[in-house]
Amino acid sequence: MSRTTVVHNQVDGYDDSDSIPLWSPNGNKIAFDSDRYGDDEIFVMNADGSNVVSLGQRGFATSWGG
Repeated sequence: MSRTTVVHNQVDGYDDSDSIPLWSPNGNKIAFDSDRYGDDEIFVMNADGSNVVSLGQRGFATSWGG
């Protein structure tokens, strides 16, 4: 198991298929892919695991834009 998977599972507390964590440039947020609602969606949460929000978009987070 990769370090990012371990960190993600510990922070979020979900054991579903959460994957591909992507830290924001300032380190305050983490974007990740999850199928917790039945299809792959992009979620964002605070770095401490609070305030998990689905962006309602299917796919994978690949960058924070900019």
